[in-house]
Amino acid sequence: MIYLHVPFCGSFCTYCGFYSEIVRDGRIFGRYADAVVKEIAERTEEIEATKAVNTLYIGGGTPSVLPLDVLRRIVEALPASDYDEFTMEMNPEDIVEKGRDYLEAVRALGVNRLSMGVQSFDNGLLKWMNRRHDAERAKKAFAMARKAGFDNISIDLIFGINGLSDELWKATLDEAIAMAPEHISAYQLSIDDESALAEMIEDGRYKELSEEDCRVQYEILCKRLSEAGYIHYEVSNFAKTGREAIHNGAYWRRVPYVGLGPSAHSFDGKRRSWNSQTPVGYVRDFEDLSEEDMLVETIMLALRTSEGLSKDFLPESVAQKFLAEGTLVLTPQGKVRIPESRFFVSDDIIRSLISQI
Repeated sequence: MIYLHVPFCGSFCTYCGFYSEIVRDGRIFGRYADAVVKEIAERTEEIEATKAVNTLYIGGGTPSVLPLDVLRRIVEALPASDYDEFTMEMNPEDIVEKGRDYLEAVRALGVNRLSMGVQSFDNGLLKWMNRRHDAERAKKAFAMARKAGFDNISIDLIFGINGLSDELWKATLDEAIAMAPEHISAYQLSIDDESALAEMIEDGRYKELSEEDCRVQYEILCKRLSEAGYIHYEVSNFAKTGREAIHNGAYWRRVPYVGLGPSAHSFDGKRRSWNSQTPVGYVRDFEDLSEEDMLVETIMLALRTSEGLSKDFLPESVAQKFLAEGTLVLTPQGKVRIPESRFFVSDDIIRSLISQI
C-alpha cells in the first residue's frame, strides 16, 4: 500500500492548506523525480512489506501537472506490481488540455482509477474557489476519461459554502448523479489555517455558513445519493456497490502503508513517520504510538465507517450507554456503528465516547 505525494499545483485553491508549490520552473520536476526515485530505492524492503493491500495512490497537490515522462520514471522505479487499485488524482483542466493521448498513456502505466477534483458545477463558485476549470470543462474531462477506457472514476464535491444555496446544492448533486461516477467524495468546507480562506475570514471578506445550514446540506447529500443507488460507506464517501475505495478503506482499518515524496506520511502499525515539506532534500521524522494512541485511532477511524467497530474495543458499560442513546447502533455483524442519521455529528460522538473510556 503506497501513497505518492506530488507537491505541485498550477494555482492554489482558496480553501486549500495542503503542502504544495506553484510550478514556476519545469526543471523542478526532474529534481523531484530524483528525490523520489532515491527514496524508493532506500525503502524498497519497506514497500514490499506493505503489499498485503496492493494499492498505489498518487495524490497532491495536483499530480496531473507532472509531465508524463516524470510520472513514468517514478512509477517504473517502484517494485513491479499489478496493483489491485491504482488511483491518480487529476484536475479536469489538465485532462482537457493534455487530451486523450495523455489519458491513454496514464492507463498504460497501470492507473485504473481516477479521482477528479470537480468540487462544483457552478462557475461562480468555481471562480471563488480559484479552480482552473469551469463546469463545462469538468463534464468534458469526465467524458474524455470514459472514452479513454476508465470505468472507475471518483469525483470530489464541496458543500457548506456561503453562497451555495440548498437549491444549487441539489442541482449540483443532480449533475453529478447524471454523470454516474462510480464514487463520490463530498466534503464540508473546512477552514485550514494555512489557506487563503482563513485570511478572508480574519479580515471579514468571508462569513462561514452556519452549522445548521451545513447539516441541512449534508442531509440533502445523503438522501440524494441514497436514492441514486450509492452506498454511504464512510462519513464523506459514497460508492456504487463494489466500488468502495480499497486504498482509503485500508487507512480506516489502520493497515500499514508507505508514503513517498515531500510531506507524505507513513505508518508501520505502531509508528508514524512523515517527510519534511520541501520538493527535494526532504527528511523523515518519526513518532512512536502508545497503546492509548492506537486505541483512540482505531475507534475514531472505524466509527467513521458504515462497517463500524468491534465491541471488544469498548467497555461494555460505555457501549451500552451509547447504544441506549441511539448514538451507536448494532450492525448485522454484531459491531457498533454511528447511524447515518448521526454521521454529521460523528466527531462529537467520537470525542464523547473516547472521553468515557
